[in-house]
Amino acid sequence: MEQQPQYIHSDIKRSTFEDRFFKADVLFEDHLLVWLISGETRIVQAGRTYLFGAGETLFFPRHLLASVVSYPKNGVPHQSVSMHLTLSRLKDYYKKNGNPAETLPVAEPAFQAFPQHPLLKSCLASLIPYFDLRENLPDAIASLKIEEAIHILRAIEPVIDYTLANFAEPGKIDLANFMERNYMINMPIEKFGYLTGRSLTTFKRDFKKAFQTTPQKWLTRKRLELAHYHIREKSRKPSEVYLETGFENLSHFGYAFRKQFGYAPTEDI
Repeated sequence: MEQQPQYIHSDIKRSTFEDRFFKADVLFEDHLLVWLISGETRIVQAGRTYLFGAGETLFFPRHLLASVVSYPKNGVPHQSVSMHLTLSRLKDYYKKNGNPAETLPVAEPAFQAFPQHPLLKSCLASLIPYFDLRENLPDAIASLKIEEAIHILRAIEPVIDYTLANFAEPGKIDLANFMERNYMINMPIEKFGYLTGRSLTTFKRDFKKAFQTTPQKWLTRKRLELAHYHIREKSRKPSEVYLETGFENLSHFGYAFRKQFGYAPTEDI
């Protein structure tokens, strides 16, 4: 079963699925606030893996590059509610409430987790009845709920202004450092170029200077080395690590692993 999204507004949806897992390698175009209702969500970002469960709320900033793998748990489907905090809404919000952008440093995208916070819990509780509507939620009401969520985020995490009030597009950054932190994310090369502030042509040229090889060859090698570490040093199963290391298909992962190391990931050596 594919993920089943139910939109009550273009910026608010509920997602439900019952399959073994649902994986998405994502580049967030908007800030996203996600309430986890049931199931578990595993996030791989900047070389680290995090696990979250029901009752937690996650904030994903725009331009964040991450792998998100969600699972049902104990026979209960994975379910979440997501709210987009678009640039246009945030610009209007800060215009009304004061814009600190000129005095704030540029923040590197990083997700945040808010476990069981009463304000966020109440915000979610007020959204749930709207999913029984037969028509879309009026934009005026949706705007009030989104503005409420922004107020709550700022109340419980004041430094989030560093992120919400930053309307700039990605600038040119250190390519090698960025790739070393994000190689396990399965993303088109064009997206890597965009996030490092480069055209595709410039990205490939700068990449060759930094690593003396092509992006695809380097990405495959790095992902296989990471998978090898998890399997041999951490005693994890191939079925547990292939998604987290940038592979989409277990059989393709097994083939590439054998080609790289001379034996299958399931073999004892």
